[in-house]
Order: sequence, then structure tokens, then C-alpha cells
Amino acid sequence: MSTETSGLVLENTSRRDALIAIEKKYQKIWAEEHQFELDAPSIDDEPVTMDSEELQRKYPKFMSSMAYPYMNGVLHAGHCFTLSKVEFSVGFERMNGKRALFPLGFHCTGMPILACADKLKREAEMFGNDYSNVPVEDAEEEVKPEVKEEAVDPTKFKAKKSKAQAKKGRGKYQFEIMMQLGIAREDVIKFADAQYWLTYFPPLCQDDCTSIGARIDWRRSFITTDANPYYDAFIRWQMNRLKGLGKIKFGERYTIYSERDGQPCMDHDRQSGEGVAPQECVGIKIEATEFAKDAQAIIDASNIDKSKKIYFIAATLRPETMYGQTCCFVSPNIEYGVFDNGDCYFITTKRAFKNMSFQKITPKKGYYEPVLTIPGKTLVGSKIDAPLSVYKDLRILPMETVIATKGTGVVTCVPSNSPDDYITTKDLAHKPEYYGIDPSWIKPLEETVPLIKSPKYGEFTAKALVEELKIQSPKDKNALAEAKKIAYKEDYYGGVMVYGQFTGEKVEVAKNKVKEIMLASGQAFVYNEPEGVVMSRSGDECVVSLEDQWYLDYGEANWKAEALECLEGMEVFAPEVKNAFEGVLDWLKNWAVSRSYGLGTKIPWDPKYLVESLSDSTIYQCFYTIAHLLFKDYYGKEVGPLNIKAEQMTDEVFDYIFQHTDEIETDIPINSLQKLRREFEYFYPLDVSISGKDLIGNHLTFFIYNHVALFPKKFWPKGIRANGHLMLNNAKMSKSTGNFMTLKQIVEKFGADASRIALADAGDTVEDANFEESSANAAILRLFNLKEWAEEIIKNQDSLRSGPITDFFDISFENEMNSLIEKTHEQYSLTNYKNALKYGLFDFQTSRDYYRDSCKTMHKDLVLRYIEFQTLALAPITPHFSEYIYREVLDKSGSVQNAAFPRASKPVDKKALAALAYVRDLQRSIREAEGQALKKKKGKTADVDAEKPVKLSILISEDFPEWQSACVEVVRKLFEEQTLNDNKKVREHIDPKEMKRAMPFINLLKQRLSTEPAEDVLSREIQFNENETVKSTIESLKSASQILKPTEYSIISFAQGSKTGKDIFTGAEVELTLPARIIDRALPGNPGVIFTNI
Repeated sequence: MSTETSGLVLENTSRRDALIAIEKKYQKIWAEEHQFELDAPSIDDEPVTMDSEELQRKYPKFMSSMAYPYMNGVLHAGHCFTLSKVEFSVGFERMNGKRALFPLGFHCTGMPILACADKLKREAEMFGNDYSNVPVEDAEEEVKPEVKEEAVDPTKFKAKKSKAQAKKGRGKYQFEIMMQLGIAREDVIKFADAQYWLTYFPPLCQDDCTSIGARIDWRRSFITTDANPYYDAFIRWQMNRLKGLGKIKFGERYTIYSERDGQPCMDHDRQSGEGVAPQECVGIKIEATEFAKDAQAIIDASNIDKSKKIYFIAATLRPETMYGQTCCFVSPNIEYGVFDNGDCYFITTKRAFKNMSFQKITPKKGYYEPVLTIPGKTLVGSKIDAPLSVYKDLRILPMETVIATKGTGVVTCVPSNSPDDYITTKDLAHKPEYYGIDPSWIKPLEETVPLIKSPKYGEFTAKALVEELKIQSPKDKNALAEAKKIAYKEDYYGGVMVYGQFTGEKVEVAKNKVKEIMLASGQAFVYNEPEGVVMSRSGDECVVSLEDQWYLDYGEANWKAEALECLEGMEVFAPEVKNAFEGVLDWLKNWAVSRSYGLGTKIPWDPKYLVESLSDSTIYQCFYTIAHLLFKDYYGKEVGPLNIKAEQMTDEVFDYIFQHTDEIETDIPINSLQKLRREFEYFYPLDVSISGKDLIGNHLTFFIYNHVALFPKKFWPKGIRANGHLMLNNAKMSKSTGNFMTLKQIVEKFGADASRIALADAGDTVEDANFEESSANAAILRLFNLKEWAEEIIKNQDSLRSGPITDFFDISFENEMNSLIEKTHEQYSLTNYKNALKYGLFDFQTSRDYYRDSCKTMHKDLVLRYIEFQTLALAPITPHFSEYIYREVLDKSGSVQNAAFPRASKPVDKKALAALAYVRDLQRSIREAEGQALKKKKGKTADVDAEKPVKLSILISEDFPEWQSACVEVVRKLFEEQTLNDNKKVREHIDPKEMKRAMPFINLLKQRLSTEPAEDVLSREIQFNENETVKSTIESLKSASQILKPTEYSIISFAQGSKTGKDIFTGAEVELTLPARIIDRALPGNPGVIFTNI
């Protein structure tokens, strides 16, 4: 079976292979040199009494981490993208002289691994240990012939289905999913043991990260769960301290719950529906007073207790509108259940009653079988008594848009304030025969009683919105959804009650008062359901359950205030990220911390429960700081250099390390304790945590909450970077479509450094980024050619020019290198790696190419400086390539990993930059003029015959036209007054005779002011001597044209309005005979250019 990915096909891999050989060589050398193993300054070098801030000032540090990957598979391109952000930042900060630490652990806590292992056990019981006895009709279609003997690489994803097949949905059995991961059929049974996952995937993760050149200190790596007793002790300390601080509480809470798993289903336990929370509704009990004929017949034929009342159960978010119920809707297409609820019966959907059965609403928890099922269409016409409604003799009416997967399948009708209800009522009244109903059952819309008055829509919000949005039918779903949102917002935030006992009160106040009245009278009850579909990892559709549980009291006022204070002091790199955090902190409340199924640490005071997987993943970054001193392997089996056993790591020991308490009873030597504390207090606070933006809603916000609760303020995190998701070749990554790559596949296909360039080029914002295989492939050629060129230059450096740097292009190249290296440094500092790559590679090479093409022989000192600057500027992104050039081509001692990032050799000369830009623009103008000269006009020949002698004329204007100068002064004045966008004011200052040419010119200045500094746009002075610049670059300018080969050149400088000018080389006065359009177009810094036949 092929393990190749779809996508770009590489025709010739010799260049890639040469680069990969370099990468493998230096990965081995770095490991031997322990390049990435960094420690805090020892207590022998600096006294333990030295404050952490003073220590960090003396020995600058940087620590970054990513959300540790989950060990139920190998790393894919998305992991790789997040990892690259840590990589580039750590690489750059090392070059700034900091001890830059990148640790990485392996997340194994929670349900996913155990759920998969249990599925494999069940499937082995069904199909045998080799899973070969699966029924043919159930077997997933595989590529044939199957080759059993071939050991398939588990780090490579392979699609077994065509795109069309994949869309039908697959992964019916867990063993098939494992085989899709590349696990051989005979090895799948090993994964039925959950502990096997913990030993199988972490080493693959380390191999993959190493293959891309990650600067990870692997001494500090560990797996989570109680499989590592040191980490287990650490989490027990965290839980005990949070409970001691009153952050963990116990009580009944509504939570998303998996019946199959018998426990709350938190975000990491979900197959789908991450971020979905319980939504509270009010369950309205609408009494059935007389059933429609067909429904009554079904009821009469059943064994239900006829003495009990029967209620239709509707769920509403708007109890304050119950006064205006005009009917009740059911779907004619839904099969409803009649459920025994003790002293009465409920009519609702099975899904809704299932939710109720876990919320102490029904007689028996988890029992939700109906005593009778009844088609919705038979219920239409039944008489009802709706609580609070001003109307009497109401009926059940049909509503085809009611669905069984939301709410209870029963919908109250309030046409005054619900656009859906209004348009459905209107539709029923218009077509009663079509719906098979009696027109008298429908309450006339014109008799609707107003309930709420809103500032914008008056007393009939629904009618106003239906008319405003031009909604014609109940089938206008999108418009109705929008209308529903607007109606709720307008009524709730601005509405005032105009009916009922709370008349005159704001809706946001009256809503809860009406709700409490209905609850107290028994007319309603609190009902919760998931706000969207949630599927657990075990394949169970979750419900909302009212559970006794341990929970973290997120949202508590004082704790929330501290979290907001921390956020305010953090660098989050984008305003959208800060807004997202503020939004989460606003709504996030209690979070279940306990679970009974999965892998993890037992809750210390209630060991029948485990700590859920997001709650033990909030402060693990501090554990990185000490892990390497405690144990030598992922699992904590081999005791570390301090010879401390796991059982010695008591809560008091962690207090000493992390909270700087000094009173401690322990048999651990004080010297060892001081070393542990030194490691933590040196590397903390964490400088930046990097994760996908989808983790803002849980992991990253929990990270803030737990840090502010457990650590002194000086150790609160300093930054969070949330990146977008990664697309592959401009399409969403998907295993089912085959548009998917693992980290190992990327590195094998393109090599490490070319892949890293493509990752840097993919994007840096919170918007989704894009990994382009074509970009990685182009990087191979770029790096290989740069390597070959650098080797050739060093080999033949004696053939290069030496001596003083005085030539225009020498000075310009040196200056541009200095400018670009400063821009590159700035972009790295801002973590804008795409821009750092632009300035530090693409523009840097363009500058070299231009310099090489502009002078006959390059200057040795400048070229050698270029190679070194280029090598160092790329080192954070392409460490292997840079190491090779640094050590083997430039023959530098030490490692590029420890080299300083280059800075400008002298201050950047803006005048020199402007002169260089001028020459490039003039060369471009010459080529454009050449194109115009050779362009054939319709029915005419070209202006210039290339076969005849040609002359190139360049007109240099000494000053600006008066009308332009006047316009500039107008713009300057209005810009300072901040009235430049008022065209009326602009026109007041312009001579009407000049209006035609003045306004376009002014608009051009306005456009430039939006992106350029005002001093540059409005300056009327050229920063350099235009005539001298042209003189010093004339040979390069002469060769700018590509087809025409001029034999004569005329470079004339002239004053605006003059009839004559001066030849800049001879000083002779020359009459201006060129076309007026060329003369008029010539401005200071922008010469007029024309080719003519002699």
C-alpha cells in the first residue's frame, strides 16, 4: 500500500537529498553537543539569596511552550505549524544572548486513549485478535492486494478510500482507524492496552520533532497521568492547593454528560461539539384539555392512566412572552412520545425526555422509554390550556420547521414577538385547506395583544422585522434566523413590558420574575439541553445532566478580576485575541474537574474520581522547569540527578519550589531543594505560550486562571500567542479527502529547512494560514543555489575586488544590507516570521542579485559580509543550512545556534536608500519607455525603429511646477486641521482653472498619506543629488533597455517653465525640443524618459 501523500510531485530530488544529508548530520552533532539542554545559573555561581529578577537581568532568559500534543497519533502539519512559532522565537532569542528554553511533554490524560483501547477490546472479542472476522458487508473497502508482510510507517497517513468514498463517512471500527494511521493489522491488538499508547507514540513524537530541527530540551519531557509518579504528585499538589484556596467546590451542576461513559463529557472527551455548553430553558407545561379525534383514538387504545393529566412540554428562552400564546405548534412529521412523569404525562420527543431524565425532572434517572408513541399529525387540532395566556380555547397547530433535535419538538406561538411564529401564523391563515386545519383555530393576527414595547420596533417586533427583512414564508430560514436574533436583542435589552403584572418594567428584569412565578406555581420547570450536538469519544450523543461533582469555580468575582489583570499585562500579539479572551472570561463559569473514566490523576480527597484532562493541563509549564532534575525518562521510572524519589515530592516540597515557602519538613537535602527552586524561579514566568486559537475557549483561559491562583504575581505568564488553523495548499486539511500530511511526511518530502521556510511563509495572524507545497519546493532550490553560490564565492574570493568602499553600488549595497538586517530583526522581535522571511531572505537575495548585476566585480568585504549576514538572518528559520554555511563554508568556530543575530555595521543612511530606489525606478522607467517606443499603434508603425540608430533622452527637473507646490501646501494645511477628507473645503482652496489637474494630484497625495509618513509625502526636497546619482550610475542606466541599443544619450537638467536645459555631463546649454508630454511629466525624483530614432 502506498504511503505517499497526494499533492505536489517532486521530479528531481537530488538537491533536496543533499540538503537533507546536511540536516541529519547537524541534528546528530547538536545532540552530541547537548546544544538545546539549558539550565539556570547554578547556586554555586550565584547565591541562592539572589532575587529572580536580578538573576534574569544578569543572565537573560526566554521560555516558550506549545500546548503539549495528545498521544493518540503522530504529529500532523497543524502541530508542526504551532511548533514552528515556538521554534522561530526560541531560535531568535538564543541569538539575542538569552538562555532560550523550549520544553515539550506528551499529553495522555483523559478519555480518548482509554475509549479507543476499550473499543479495540470489544472489536477483538467480536472479530478476533487480528480483526479479520469482520462481516464482509461491514468491512471498509481497502486498496487491494493487501500486503501484510510490509511494515507500514505509522508516522505516515494514508487514505484507503477515494474522496467520494470518504465522504460517505468511514472509521466505522476503531481497528480500521488504527490501520489508517499505518499500524499493521497484527499489531493493532497491542493498542487494546491503553498503557501501550503511552509507550508507542511519545518516542515517535520526539523523532518527528528532531527531524525538523526542533530546539527542544528533551531532558524535561514527560507523559501525563499517574504513569509518571512525579507528574502525578505535581497534579495532586495543584488540586490540593486549589481546593485549599476555595477554587474547587462541590455541588449539583448542569453539565454535558455521556450516558454511555457514565460521567461528564468535557471538551477533550468529545468526538464533536467542543465548546458546546448547557443551555437553560424554561419547560412550559401546556395542558391538553381535549385531544383531536385520531390522537384520542390512539390514547383510548392504550393502557395509560386516564385519570392523570397530559401536558405538552414546550421549551422557551422567553418566559416573559407567555402572556401572548395564541396556539402551540408541533411538527406533523415527528413521532412524539407520551412519557409517564409520575403524577402526569408529558408529550415531547424522546431526546428531550432523555435530557429531563438526567435532571431530576422525571421519576427515574436515565429512564426515558415512552409508554406510547403518537404521530405529530394526529395531534393537530387538539385543545389546550396555555399557562398565563390571555387567550382561551387554543389549539395545537402544525409547524413544518419544528425539528426533533432542538428543544422539545413542541413550540409555543407568540406572534407579537417571534418572527417565526408570526410568519407561520400568517401562512396557516392564508392556506388552512393545504394544512388541513379549521380556519377558526387560528387567532387573527390583527387581534394580537402587545406584550413588549421596544424603542426601534414598537409594540409588534415580529411584524416589523418580517416586513423589514421582506420575509415571505416560513421557509426563509436564513432571514428568519437573523430576525430571531434581532428580536431577542431588541426586546431584551431595550424592551419594556406593556402587559401583565410587570407592566412598565424592563424585559431584562421582568423575564426572571415571570419565570419564578411560573416555577413556583408548577406551570413550568427549569430544563437544560446541549446548545448543539455533542458526541463523546465513545460515540454517544450527550445530554445535560444535573450532577454532584467537583468543579472549578471559574467566573468567581475575585478570581476573574485577577485573571483580567493578568490578561491586561500580557502580550497577546493581536487585538482579536485579547477580545476573544475577554469574551471567554465574561461567560466562563463552573467547570467540572472530576470524572470517573479515563486516564489521569486521582482527586486526592475523593479518589473514586480522576482529574479531567483540561484541568491537569494548565500549569505544566512550571513542571518543565524541574522535570530534568527529578527523572531521566518520560515515565519517571529512572530517578534523576538529584536522587529524589517520587514519594518524596510532597505538597510541602512543591510549595517550597513554586510558592517560595521556607517552612518545610522533608528528607530531601536543602541543596537539592534550592536547585529545584532556582530552576523554576529562573525560567519563570513563561514568556509565551503558543497554541491554536480554538484553545482560547478552554485551555488557554484555564492557563491564566490557574497561574494567578497558584503563583506570586511576578510569575504570572507574560504572553500568549494564538495562531489560526493551517490549511494545506489553500484547502482545509482533511484525512477523508487525502489533503493531509503528517510532520514526518512533510520533512521527508521537502527536508526540514525548506519545510520551515514554507511554515514561516504560511502566515502569522489569527486568521487561517496556508502551507503551500510549492513554497516548500521552491525553498529547496533557493537554499541549494545559495549554498552552491556561497561555496563558489569562498573558493574564488581572491578574484573579488578589494580596497575602499566608494563606488555607488558598493555603498548602496552595504547600506541596503544594514537596512534589511534591521528590518529583519524588528520583524523577528514582533514575531512576524513571514515578514522576517521577506526582508531576511527574499529581499536580501534580491539586493545581492541587483548588486551583482550592477557592478562588473563585487567587493570582497561586502560579499563575505552578505554571506554571513544571510546565514545568521536565516538561522532561526533554517538552522541546518545556516549551521553548514557557518561552520563549513565560513569556517567559523562554535555553533550558529550560539551566534549573535547580526545588526547594522553602521547607521542606515536614508539618503543612500532613496538614491538607490531612484536608480531602480529610473531603470524601470527606461524599460517602460522602451516598451512604449516599440509598441505598434493601431494602423501605424511603432514610434521607434529598432533597426535604425536610437537615442535615449532623460529629462531631470530641477523644481516642481508651481501648481503642484500650491496643492501640496493646501494638503499640508488641511491635513494638520484634520479636514482633508472634506472635498468641499479642498475645493475652496484650489484655483478653479487648476481644478482638473489639481484634484487627481491631491487624491494621490491623500492615498499616500494613508500608508506613508506625512513628512515624506509632503516633502518637496530630494534627499540626494539627482544629477550626481545619474552620473555615477550612467553605465548601469545605459544597459537598462533590453532590445533597443542606443548609440547616443542625452541627460538634461532643466527648470520648470524654461525653454532650455543643461547637459549634466558637459554643462552645455541645450534647447528643449522633446515632446511636451515628456517635459510636463518630468518632476524632481521622477525624470522624463524617451527613446527616439536619430
